[in-house]
Amino acid sequence: MLRTEPHRVSSKHAMPVNDRRHAIIEAPSNLGVRSTGVELLPEALLRHGLAERLQARHAARVEVPGDHGVRDPDTLTLNAHAIAAWSPKLADAVADVLDRDEFPVVLGGDCSILLGPALALKRRGRYGLLFIDGHADFYQPEAEPYGEAASMDLAFATGHGPALLSDLEGLGPLVRAEDTVAFGFRDAEDQAEYGSQPLPDELLSYDLAKVRELGVEAAAAAAVEHLTRPGLQGFFIHVDADCLHDDVMPAVEYRLPDGLSIHELRRTLDIALSSGMAIGIEVTVYNPDLDKDGEAGRRLADVLADALSGKRVDPGEPGGSI
Repeated sequence: MLRTEPHRVSSKHAMPVNDRRHAIIEAPSNLGVRSTGVELLPEALLRHGLAERLQARHAARVEVPGDHGVRDPDTLTLNAHAIAAWSPKLADAVADVLDRDEFPVVLGGDCSILLGPALALKRRGRYGLLFIDGHADFYQPEAEPYGEAASMDLAFATGHGPALLSDLEGLGPLVRAEDTVAFGFRDAEDQAEYGSQPLPDELLSYDLAKVRELGVEAAAAAAVEHLTRPGLQGFFIHVDADCLHDDVMPAVEYRLPDGLSIHELRRTLDIALSSGMAIGIEVTVYNPDLDKDGEAGRRLADVLADALSGKRVDPGEPGGSI
């Protein structure tokens, strides 16, 4: 549930943003949603020059099975068995990048791709998760109207849900709730309407209102302090494009009013990456089919390229600016 007091920590980090080579992994999955379009995210961001701007190696493209579209009667989850079979393949691709001492940049796809990187890291040890998303994604299958895993990925990753998806390779939870920070979500009304289970008390959370109350610098610094405490070997960053303000990122399936500004997301990523403990990042849910002029995708590519390459923003820039 929402914590009222952040950890006190400076937002000035001495370590470099990232001194490892970036490696692109395409994860064009729409297994976690009913619709199509999000699987085109990797191609769209690469067209905007993301790989070139990061001087990144193209490491892999993990194709999804062609036959899917059924809600599993046992788990009540759409494409449950396909997700369970595909996620370890994505985990293998992430593991290969990590074994090369590179920084994986995983381009989704819907949010269910989280299970792949989370599994790769759980195989290696104990890692945290910075979950930057417009939605909390903690539904239980019986409450999710269509059984979409993209609305349940944080629950599955933290061990809440059917074992087929929450206990991959018998390693669940893939990330402990107490090692997770949910950041920037703003879907409380939808959660109440559809009956989503609440976030666990031990899962540190800063919804959008709390981020604004504290200021993005303080909220992000508190999140990073939690994820860099002793006992954790590092943390992974999840970025759902719908965390951004609807005026900036309308090309998503489930739109909500408001959202983080470009500046607020940039500062959050800057603080996280400057900790020196971020192990990788994934980007999800941007749908090029809903972005006819490509402007939303260009903005997303810009913020990712600037943050990952270490380009700084002025901390004095107004945080509420779109």
